[in-house]
Amino acid sequence: MAQVKRIRRNVSGILILDKPRGMSSNQALQKVRWLLNAEKAGHTGSLDPLATGVLPLCFGEATKFSQYLLDADKGYETLAQLGVTTTTGDAEGEVLERREVTVGRADIEARLADFRGEIKQIPPMYSALKKDGQPLYKLARAGEVVEREARSVTIARLELLAFESAQARFAVACSKGTYIRTLVEDLGQVLGCGAHVAELRRTQAGPFSLAQAITLDELEKAHAEGGNEALDRFLLPEDSGLEHWPLVQLSEHSAYYWLHGQPVRAPEAPKFGMLRVQDHNGRFIGIGEVSDDGRVAPRRLIRSE
Repeated sequence: MAQVKRIRRNVSGILILDKPRGMSSNQALQKVRWLLNAEKAGHTGSLDPLATGVLPLCFGEATKFSQYLLDADKGYETLAQLGVTTTTGDAEGEVLERREVTVGRADIEARLADFRGEIKQIPPMYSALKKDGQPLYKLARAGEVVEREARSVTIARLELLAFESAQARFAVACSKGTYIRTLVEDLGQVLGCGAHVAELRRTQAGPFSLAQAITLDELEKAHAEGGNEALDRFLLPEDSGLEHWPLVQLSEHSAYYWLHGQPVRAPEAPKFGMLRVQDHNGRFIGIGEVSDDGRVAPRRLIRSE
């Protein structure tokens, strides 16, 4: 008997998932997509399977703006196990070395300043970065180690929250591309005892925080009680990740031409930069950029129903 193809729903918006431990970001995305029965979906940057916390998932037209969330600053809370290094830099790897931990809270506090501000990081081998088309983690699993170029990242906040029994808990606010595993490993190295990430929780991704995050259990419960449509209430607007951008509202006449790819005049537009655009009814219709002649040029448009 031929299998009936599932007809996906055209849903649009952003859902902030509190990703559970042990699940990859893509597995979490596909699970939520199935619960929503959504036609189009994407996430905004991977969290390691070990990690939990804020994972913005984009559906429908919101996927057009996922890159801007990928580029956003992040916040984390991490538990570092001092005295033990692992192959992956976290608790999922094999133990490489154990050392006695002789440092105290004051010793840790004294070295944190070395890692604040703009610093250089060498990405870990166990990462999704690619070398000649192959993810580094695949090469690492095959026993290969390749040279990686150091990259500049910015650590806006690095605070020791607690220290007990060779475990240190930190709050971190950082730029995109920061590897918390590398941060913890490098700190362990300067402390002379080594370290790895025992726990990692993302607390912030751009404008989104844990306060807005929904667990998979909550989504499954809502689905069981009301089906796919019951999850729609958890979707935020397509431009909710861009609310810090300037906003202009176009007249009905201007919106028509703008949605057909034409730059238009917008009296209240800033002199330069990217901005959100609404039509005369207050509906978000895409993002634009102010051109040299002061007109708003369309960059990504929202597809009309």
